[in-house]
Amino acid sequence: MFQLTPPPRHSMRGLTLLELLLALTIFAFMLAIGIPNASSWLLNNRTRGASEFYADGFSMARRQAVMHNSFSRISLTPNVNTGQMDWQVDICFVSPATQCGAAEPGWSTVNAAAANDPEGVAGYKSVYRAADALPSSEVLLPSTLPEGSSQVYYTPVGWVDTRFAQRMTSLRLNPASQYATDVPAVALVITLAGMASKCDPHAPANDTRACPP
Repeated sequence: MFQLTPPPRHSMRGLTLLELLLALTIFAFMLAIGIPNASSWLLNNRTRGASEFYADGFSMARRQAVMHNSFSRISLTPNVNTGQMDWQVDICFVSPATQCGAAEPGWSTVNAAAANDPEGVAGYKSVYRAADALPSSEVLLPSTLPEGSSQVYYTPVGWVDTRFAQRMTSLRLNPASQYATDVPAVALVITLAGMASKCDPHAPANDTRACPP
């Protein structure tokens, strides 16, 4: 019969105190390097998510105007939870009763289609998106140009409606001072053609990433 022999004693020994301390030291060193880098990576991702959140809104407003052959607008309103801005996209159809001005009735709402919508009550209802998931304004500070502007209006061909003098031309997301080294500033510029393009508000004028003057 075969007899099982125990493995050599040297292969069964545990960690020595010195080896354990060395392993703990290496682990602590890796944590010290990795955690700040992970935090910076997460902040950067959330910043990119914020710019995409607003870019989606501008894109939707332009797209709905073209799709429905109607006027459209995007309106930004303060979010009480994060200090960022929610957005809502509405559409409007010109009729003898309305020319789709800012204060005129006839615009769609989140609960009802626009007046004169060809599809009637089953037509397009406004889309609202809350900024609850974005970084707080203590991390990322939103601002618009001109200061105080909060809306962009679009014509049925997707161009910006220039009837409105106080139209928003740019949205900027600047990191708070304590995050300036970890979080890049970003801006969205709305061109007259209705496109929202990203740019770097702090890049030099000769840099292709710079925002237009």
